[in-house]
Amino acid sequence: MKSSALLATLLPSVSATIYYAGVAESGGEFGVWSADATPGTGLPGTFGVEYQFIDEAAVDVHVDQNHLNLFRIAFLLERMCPLETGLGSTFDETHFDHFKDAVDYVTATKGAYAILDPHSYMRYNDPSSQPYSGSVIGNTSDPTAATTEQFAAFWGELAGRFADNEKVIFGLMNEPHDMATDLVLQNNQAAIDAIRAAGAENLIIMPGNSWTGGHSWTQGSDANSAIMHTFVDPLENTAIDIHEYLDVDYSGLHSECVSDAETNLAELTAWLDEHNLKAFITEFGAHNNTGCDTMLADFVKYMADNDAYIGWTAWAAGPFWGTASPCCTDDAQYGSLEPGSKAADGGDSLYDTVWLKVLQPLVPTALQWEGPASVKGGELVGFPG
Repeated sequence: MKSSALLATLLPSVSATIYYAGVAESGGEFGVWSADATPGTGLPGTFGVEYQFIDEAAVDVHVDQNHLNLFRIAFLLERMCPLETGLGSTFDETHFDHFKDAVDYVTATKGAYAILDPHSYMRYNDPSSQPYSGSVIGNTSDPTAATTEQFAAFWGELAGRFADNEKVIFGLMNEPHDMATDLVLQNNQAAIDAIRAAGAENLIIMPGNSWTGGHSWTQGSDANSAIMHTFVDPLENTAIDIHEYLDVDYSGLHSECVSDAETNLAELTAWLDEHNLKAFITEFGAHNNTGCDTMLADFVKYMADNDAYIGWTAWAAGPFWGTASPCCTDDAQYGSLEPGSKAADGGDSLYDTVWLKVLQPLVPTALQWEGPASVKGGELVGFPG
């Protein structure tokens, strides 16, 4: 018989629906931007100099002290699949080994879950001016574009390599945009089919079009809500990947928060409930001013209070941000969500003023720490460390 104290750690609160909570690790996509849009800039790049996936000591803090169980680890398609061989099943094995080291550290060493994040905007061949450069995957009118079949081959290969790691989650693509929603769905479905054909039962999270924004999910003449629910996963282990920022244009570039979750996510939440789907919000964030503190806290509480949402990662931590800010500062340098980060003036960073002050108190005390990631979640327990 379990003691009453142990039982208390196993039982979530009545409203708890969040199984996975953490940060996006941004750094694997660094080092390729070019001021004059020169294709090939930073490719393949030098690991540890131009890009890096995680800092192990920072992950230690986020797990051991902050009790986070989810990390979204970004990488570039063009580094994993070199331009010389194209998008598909041929990988740069040295690059893959560095990436796998990061994933293994999060999942095997620290016991957390990892989202694999191809941070490429459903584009391939030229990341020099991301998010707009490169050919749209599957665009048959562009002879330079990688095909949907190549995208499927890539995911089949990657999934096969991580199929035996139940703590790995496959995030199909970061922020597809400015393309036909039907093509996003076609690419998503091809990837799902390839992942399952590879024997991988892992949780999948799939994006929509229009930057996979929650506020716009049901809007426009080519809305995600019209068709995204028609995907087929024979294992029924696919969730929807949503991004949502609180500023005026939902970009995460501005310091003022004006877009509240209850208003802007209501139609998405209703759509998820209608189709019996679950979602992760894998990018969100806000500035460190008073208005944003309240709205950001309300945003996290909204996810916890609605059963459609089962996980989140805040944007962003990462080893190479330095004093620069990944989110929500009007280009002011307040650092990032990386432990140890500092603002340009040497003062407190967003880790201090946003993460520790606003987000950390809202991290659920019980999360899933064992078993496969799933749309159904798993046993909720207190931090096992």
